[in-house]
Amino acid sequence: MATETPPRFAPGDRVRVRAAFPPGHIRTPFFVRGREGRVEALAAIHPNPEGLAYGGDGTPRRPVYRVAFRQADLWEDYAGAPGDATVVDIFEHWLEPAEGGAP
Repeated sequence: MATETPPRFAPGDRVRVRAAFPPGHIRTPFFVRGREGRVEALAAIHPNPEGLAYGGDGTPRRPVYRVAFRQADLWEDYAGAPGDATVVDIFEHWLEPAEGGAP
């Protein structure tokens, strides 16, 4: 059994957060689900908290990425500067390549 999932994405890759709304212990904020962002960095590789919450061992450990989202893409009425961003740490299993994934 593999104990760690190798990173799939690299800094600069465009990704989309899965638009899933399963019940239970989920660590992905609602406001980014279905939204597109850009990977800024690999933050860490951690046990999967969704598995740990139900008595599992959290393996395989999964990559966690820092993903930046333009504020205007998250909030319909955002009136700040066009370059403003929100950065969220997201486990890899919640990400998929966006169209044109790599810059």
